[in-house]
Amino acid sequence: MNRDWLPINTTPWTMGLLLAMLILLIQASALPERINLWLYDVATTSLPATPSDDVVIVAIDELSLNRIGRWPWPRSVHAEIIRKLHAAGADTIVFDILFPEPSADDAALAQAMTAHGNVILPVYLSPPASNYLLSEQLPASQLAYAAAALGHAHVELDTDGVARGLYLFNGLGRHLWPSLSAAASRTPKQDVSSHAAAPFVNVRDGYRSVPLAGGAGTLPTRSYIQVLNEPPTPGLLKGKTVFVGATAAGFGDILPTPFSGLSRPISGVEFHANAYSALSQGLLIEPAPRWVGPGLALAAILLLAITLPRMRPTRTLFACLFTLIIVVAVFLFGLFTARVWMPVANALLAPLLAFPISSGFRLAMTNQFLNRQLDALARTPHVSVPETARRHPAQLLEHLQALLQPKGWLLSEDRFVLSAQGLYAEDIPQLLEPGQWHHDNNRSWVQLIRGKTNYTLGLILPNDLSRDAIQRYLRRLHLEFAQDSKQTERPRENISARIQRVRIATERLNHMQQFIRHSFERMPDGIIVTDELGVIRFANRHIEEWFQEPMPSLGGLPLVRLLEGHDPRETPPWHETVSETLTLQQSRTVDLHIHNKDFLIHFAPFALPDSDQHGIIANISDISELREQQRQHREAIDFISHDVRSPLVSQLALIEQLKRDPSHIDRQQLDQLGRLARRSYHLAEEFVQLARAEQLTETRFYECEILAIVENARDSVSEQAAEKGIHFHLQGTEDLWLKGNAELLERAVINLLTNAVQYSPAGSAIDIQVFRAGHLACLTIGDEGSGIDAEELPHLFDRYRRQKRSELAGVHGTGLGLSFVKTVVEKHRGQIAVASEPGEGSTFTLRLPIADPLA
Repeated sequence: MNRDWLPINTTPWTMGLLLAMLILLIQASALPERINLWLYDVATTSLPATPSDDVVIVAIDELSLNRIGRWPWPRSVHAEIIRKLHAAGADTIVFDILFPEPSADDAALAQAMTAHGNVILPVYLSPPASNYLLSEQLPASQLAYAAAALGHAHVELDTDGVARGLYLFNGLGRHLWPSLSAAASRTPKQDVSSHAAAPFVNVRDGYRSVPLAGGAGTLPTRSYIQVLNEPPTPGLLKGKTVFVGATAAGFGDILPTPFSGLSRPISGVEFHANAYSALSQGLLIEPAPRWVGPGLALAAILLLAITLPRMRPTRTLFACLFTLIIVVAVFLFGLFTARVWMPVANALLAPLLAFPISSGFRLAMTNQFLNRQLDALARTPHVSVPETARRHPAQLLEHLQALLQPKGWLLSEDRFVLSAQGLYAEDIPQLLEPGQWHHDNNRSWVQLIRGKTNYTLGLILPNDLSRDAIQRYLRRLHLEFAQDSKQTERPRENISARIQRVRIATERLNHMQQFIRHSFERMPDGIIVTDELGVIRFANRHIEEWFQEPMPSLGGLPLVRLLEGHDPRETPPWHETVSETLTLQQSRTVDLHIHNKDFLIHFAPFALPDSDQHGIIANISDISELREQQRQHREAIDFISHDVRSPLVSQLALIEQLKRDPSHIDRQQLDQLGRLARRSYHLAEEFVQLARAEQLTETRFYECEILAIVENARDSVSEQAAEKGIHFHLQGTEDLWLKGNAELLERAVINLLTNAVQYSPAGSAIDIQVFRAGHLACLTIGDEGSGIDAEELPHLFDRYRRQKRSELAGVHGTGLGLSFVKTVVEKHRGQIAVASEPGEGSTFTLRLPIADPLA
């Protein structure tokens, strides 16, 4: 596919219905409620409410209990605290202390309450005993009459046992009591006309969440005993609303809050003081209507169901994260700005569920697509070579016979001979290691185990230089396959089976790609593949080597520019050849000349199957050797037609002359006939020797000593040198061993010495030196002849090339001697060089690698 993503084959309805069903299922658990409570706790504790300036707590703490005595205290003590607070200028006094039973000190307490005029007492709703109906526990009648207002002291605990809010109004039947905080702030009384409950039914209304200012001790607090004993301080309590209640450990009610949890709960009086602080500042949080939560969830579901199927996989996660951020932002805006607590758990679950659902759809679609592709791959042909280890020994013997042509063989099965020629069961060596070849001179043996059967295979190899190479080849063959102790088990899981299929398909594709790539690289020809604009997209290593262009620069280079840069031509121009190949879809074959080498380039158009893309495959063949052979063939024909035919024609003419007058045969004619015959023989001998040199391979090499070769060559030319009075001066180092062919090397040295004798004046000397230079054995032959002209030196070793100076001087050669010398030296991986000055002689130097450079 051209795109990097797969569309989900689903509709918004499918996604939306699946999301809604999952959220409805989750709704049956406590997860959504816990998410809502957790979000509220995180938000309110991260941004706590600012405490009101007119709230003070008078705490009945451990110090007060120690000083005043055991609880309950005389109500005269509370009367005294009211007078102290009144004297200090407290505006409202709220008691979170129950006074349900009458007491002797009620009159004093009532008088103090009346004197202050704004004292609020608590009401508690509870059954008087078990098995009784719920009833109102009011303060004593005298105290209730003196109180400015009564308020309920109930705090609502959520399902997790944490106090987060309270009902502003609570009571039985039609009579609802405001909360202590609502009574202190003079909140208007609740209209209960709509309630038609029985007098014993608990009725609650106006639930509000209380954003706390912090944990225990956050609000300003004074100890009860300090206020009671110290002189009034109007500046501290004037105009304040004072909440009086118990904070001592184990005394009074304790409430876990989002700030404290169960580790540091706060007292009831602190909670009511926080409720009053929030109420007086308008910070109480109202629950959102019931339709808000489902409405937000439905909006999130619709948004995700419509957008996700059309998105790329990389954007799906960001879309879900963006939806989460939007939902959280709406929640925080409602909580801190609109003072509304919206249940957004279901709306948050929608993107959290949508991402795996979307991914699941994509994975399902991808899995379906991969299965189709894997099935298609399984049906496509693939390149595989059967393992040699899995071939039957009889088949293995048949193939080795065709490949190696052994002189003899033997194949036995558990000592029973199946096939044999020249070998017998008694010849089988003992203790053969399975799969490992055992070589004994020219006999090679191997034991093969197939199942529970033992096979023995033996070969008689040619007893020549190829034997070592064949034995090395046999050792490289893997004839025994390892038995894997861990058998490959079929994957039981569906996903594991698919992963296994993907792995196998991937390995098959990799093998195919490696095979194609290695095939292109190993091809003897250069390969260039272009696109439809003639731009190079692939080139093998031959192109890099022949054009001397680095591989990175070849990619993306127009083929025309590459060819014009290395072989510019006008007829036909390269752009015309390349463009016609692309436009006319016809093949072209053109000669190419690069760096003094001849090539043949074949342009072939191609088109990819099931695609509109097309291009060119250019096959470049190196025909330099072929052209050189053609040139040599022409030169050989010219040479034979002139140099070889000329002495033969002269011989025939002389013979015809002798036949016409056989009585007048003189010695001079016979000598001339002999010279012509010898010249023809020398020409034929030079041709034969050059052909032998050209066919020389390393299989005909053996160890030979160069000084001995030079001495033999000198002795062969000594008679010819003696006729001209030429002396040889040989200086050499012994034990310089070469890996080569001594016969051809000796012939090459003879040619050099013969030339030196031919072109040296009578009575001169020829210096011969044999020495070692590093890992090379060197031979120099210097004469005192006429030398070689500078313009002749570059072509000295060309075939059929003769020096003009020598021809003019009457020294006639074949032009093959030095070509033969160069061919022999190059076959031995050596080098030949010549230094010459006209009139000062010439020096030929041969450098050949020695057999053991470290010796």
